[in-house]
Amino acid sequence: MSNEPGAGTPSAAQVKTERLLNLVLVLLYTRRPLPKAQIRSLVPQYGQSASTEAFERMFERDKDELRELGIPLVTEDIDPLHEDEPGYRIHQREYALPDIAFEPDELAVLGLASRTWAQASLAGPAAAALRKLRAAGVERDVDALIGIEPRLRTTEPAFDAVKDGVLRRVVLTFGYRRPEATEVQVRTVQPWSLVSWHGRWYLNAYDLEREAPRVFRLSRIVGTVKASGRAGAFEVPEDHEPQSMVRRVARPQTQPSPAVLRVRRDTGHSLRRRARTVGSVDDTWDLVDLDHGDLDAFAEELAGYGPDVVVEQPPELVDAVVERLRGALAAHGGMG
Repeated sequence: MSNEPGAGTPSAAQVKTERLLNLVLVLLYTRRPLPKAQIRSLVPQYGQSASTEAFERMFERDKDELRELGIPLVTEDIDPLHEDEPGYRIHQREYALPDIAFEPDELAVLGLASRTWAQASLAGPAAAALRKLRAAGVERDVDALIGIEPRLRTTEPAFDAVKDGVLRRVVLTFGYRRPEATEVQVRTVQPWSLVSWHGRWYLNAYDLEREAPRVFRLSRIVGTVKASGRAGAFEVPEDHEPQSMVRRVARPQTQPSPAVLRVRRDTGHSLRRRARTVGSVDDTWDLVDLDHGDLDAFAEELAGYGPDVVVEQPPELVDAVVERLRGALAAHGGMG
């Protein structure tokens, strides 16, 4: 089980990740090398530096770290007549990775890491940095940001409460809707473990009413998760194997189902790569035809694109995406 970032003050690691991501975005975005003064004005965290000296030290450390990570940050002359003013940029052709493949265990680790990375991916200051770039008139490299897109965070609302229940070993009660059922059932369980499986989070638990172990998908938990009783009220069986328990019941859907999406021009690059066909609707929208497996997982992915993706077919996918968008809206206090 991975640690979920809290909703309060971001950690030093999160702040650093956000700053480095913003710097990469700025230097990928531009066609021409940028001077340090302009970089400072475009990366929000640099603008918060107490002094020019503090910014200089932070920028030098960040440059070294990006280069250690293999990101090709280069120094170039801005003006051949004024060599004392260097500029910085990242060449997209050297930054892009060739096609690579991962083993199943590697994909599992990447899936867990992506949950944390999503907290920084073009959230808040990063999106503001792109707006500043446009407002500053920086000439954009149109191919540089393919694959780096704004996404809504639609993480399962039950995650934090369930995670706390697992860690504290307290009894949990929640509403649960199975995919074949229309009514919500109330479940009371002893939570044993949280598992990420095929991009979804599952709770392994002992169902007190059914007197048997059960597996619950977090995206199907409805409403508030309530904890009761004292901490440490039960013991997790010594022979409990979280991955094996989930694997037995949470088999991914193997039969692909078709979907038709309206995707805004220059967005949804991951969807376009998987599409059977991509056709133009007008100057703003393209029609993308592709297959998907698990409906809930696909709806979660599509909801992450916000207003840049509209589901045309099938109706059940439309309903699933709308439900998640409403959940995202509610999680942000109902602000549009």
